[in-house]
Amino acid sequence: MNQRENLLALLRREPYEWVPAEFNLCPSLEEEYRKRTDGSLPYCDFFEMPWRNVPDLAVPEDASRYLPYHPNLKPGSQIDLWGVAHEPGSAAAKHMTYLRSPLRGIDSLAEVRAYPLPDFLHGDASKQKEAVDAIHERGLAACGNMQVTVWETAWYIRGMEDLMMDMLSGDPIASYLLDEVTARSAHRAASYARAGVDILYLGDDIGMQRTPMMSLELYCKWLKPRLAAVIQAARAVNPDILVFYHSCGFVTPFIPHLIEAGVDVLNPVQPESMDFGEIYREYGGKISFHGTIGTQTTMPFGTPQQVREKVWEHLQIAKPFGGLLPAPTHLLEPEVPWENILAYAEACRAYRL
Repeated sequence: MNQRENLLALLRREPYEWVPAEFNLCPSLEEEYRKRTDGSLPYCDFFEMPWRNVPDLAVPEDASRYLPYHPNLKPGSQIDLWGVAHEPGSAAAKHMTYLRSPLRGIDSLAEVRAYPLPDFLHGDASKQKEAVDAIHERGLAACGNMQVTVWETAWYIRGMEDLMMDMLSGDPIASYLLDEVTARSAHRAASYARAGVDILYLGDDIGMQRTPMMSLELYCKWLKPRLAAVIQAARAVNPDILVFYHSCGFVTPFIPHLIEAGVDVLNPVQPESMDFGEIYREYGGKISFHGTIGTQTTMPFGTPQQVREKVWEHLQIAKPFGGLLPAPTHLLEPEVPWENILAYAEACRAYRL
């Protein structure tokens, strides 16, 4: 098996040969990696991670058209493709920003309709198939990464409180904005599928640390059918595409609905918010999992041996049906010791079925 074949077998709960490592480093840990090695390889190559991302549809960007929505931005702020502004964060966490929602406080549907959303319908897909072929040539899996898919994209633009109130009151602003974002996400998903990606990585945070972010009633009315539409757009092109779904926090009540919507792999199953053993007993064999190694607990504050033991513990839990790719549950931040990162990767390599 090459890395791609091994990963896809693991995620499909089929026989596989080894457990790959997978994680993301913050900028300061990337610098630490370069100090610890000769820096000749990207860390994803050094640690033999099994997939690489494929570029999204290329869309012309014109941040100037969003400036009227963002008066008095701090120096160094950036405006993204959707018109959301990101102001610089603290010196201690330069990769963190303050998010500024351009449609916050606007109550007119006409004004919301006039807001210039990106035109993915005419996006350039020419680089996608080329990227997929190059990734496959290396024996790796190709991933279309759309982790901010419908809900988060919409509330970044509108503001979470405003969009929640729109949904609760049935304001047509909610229907318009969520539908427009869904249509663009569905088009992007289909484009990734046509290019031949193995994995479509979707996601919207719908959990908080201890509770859901919203009621099941609200989720099933507003978000579940739109997620299903995005997945169906990809599956209409490639029925075998594997769909990941990311949400931080407590999402246990949503899992049956994610399965019904077409999700194959749930990420990250934060152990600070959910018990992986309980989740696996209920849903193992119905969905696979990616994550489960805590970035609020084990990775920053455990010993290397505790990191190794946690990886092996979770893989043992998943033995009945398989389907676990153990990984840190979020970006590894500066407080994570380098020795713990090595221990995590070594634990994956050392595990035997």
